[in-house]
Amino acid sequence: MEEIKKILMKYRGAIIGGIVAFLILLTHLYELIIGIILICLGIFVGNYIQLNKEKVKESLKKFIDKM
Repeated sequence: MEEIKKILMKYRGAIIGGIVAFLILLTHLYELIIGIILICLGIFVGNYIQLNKEKVKESLKKFIDKM
């Protein structure tokens, strides 16, 4: 019994993480999480482009010229 307690104490973070991941899969919360991540990524990219218009234009121009 003492060995089981040691194992549970040593790996409790991994066990809790596995349980949480399993619950997320069962409830389809991963779809919501992916959606939130995509929205945040879109906000970040849009802000970066707005603040660095000239740099982005030059980068796109170089990329198109290489093609």
